[in-house]
Amino acid sequence: MTRTLRLGAAAALAVAALTACSTGSTDDDADSATEPTTNTSADADAFPVTIEHALGETTIEEEPTRVATLGWTDHDHALALGVVPVGATAITWGGNDAGSTAWFDAAIEEAGAEAPVRYDDADGAPIDEVAELAPDLILATNSGLTEAEYTKLSKIAPVVAYPEAPWTTSWQDSLAMVGEALGRTARADELKAEAEATIEQARADNPELDGAELIYGYLTATDLSTVGIYAPEDPRVSFWHDMGMVDAPSVADAIEPGQFYGSVSAEKASELDSDVFLTWVETPDAVDVIARDKLLGDIPAIASGHWYAETDKTVTMAATNPTPLSIPTIVSDVLPEVVKALVGSQ
Repeated sequence: MTRTLRLGAAAALAVAALTACSTGSTDDDADSATEPTTNTSADADAFPVTIEHALGETTIEEEPTRVATLGWTDHDHALALGVVPVGATAITWGGNDAGSTAWFDAAIEEAGAEAPVRYDDADGAPIDEVAELAPDLILATNSGLTEAEYTKLSKIAPVVAYPEAPWTTSWQDSLAMVGEALGRTARADELKAEAEATIEQARADNPELDGAELIYGYLTATDLSTVGIYAPEDPRVSFWHDMGMVDAPSVADAIEPGQFYGSVSAEKASELDSDVFLTWVETPDAVDVIARDKLLGDIPAIASGHWYAETDKTVTMAATNPTPLSIPTIVSDVLPEVVKALVGSQ
């Protein structure tokens, strides 16, 4: 599944503004990439380790030193664990000019390291670009990796794919798998505890969220005939479950088994009851277009003013991909808007 499909209207994905100076690299300077950097140590007796995933099982014989990542979160998790990837997927939607994010760049700067080479996965896993970096481990725990791509990449280095289905790995599971693959399970447990403490404090500060019924959808002004709905397993939705929210009953009817996304005809928009409707849009103008539409405007939460449409792609990118690095930004930038929408003070 390509990035375009995941973000597009058929299966769209979707913080702080990413205006800081970039530290990222591109595939044009792969030959000049610096040596990998680590600032933590592997756990004693961490290797060899065998990790089961949806595409098979992968044995890592010794501590990796050159780690390449695919998908949108593995690079965050590796860096948070103290391992700087030699290559990572370019964030071409919602990223900065170097295909990176503010939270990743800040962690790179704090580590005193050089940023990884960035490669584009819009047309699928960039096999050749990854091979050029000579990795000894490839992480793709939250990706759209296909079996064919997995087979090709496995000829380059051990590959750790997603545990169940493409693009549906929670940040907790992804962090745990990356921690195991890098031999840093103890540090992964610490990071999880730290992130969960941030979430629990935010939840305690916003009791309105507990039990509130949620629909996280995708609406676009260029196609007013459909309401996209993200599945409970999608990371952006499961994060709000962590915050105490629950799925509206209509969500289950919209999602096919094993899918992270479903859709409902706009003619049934009035049946999509929820306490709050969250979405993102490509342009600020789309908010008014959607609200005034005779069908989409009948979504109960929109009609009553209990909705939040994020217009900043960088903020959307953070909300789409919770990680220990991006969660503080979600809490500071997205959470207040969700609470406003829920209580009707937009």
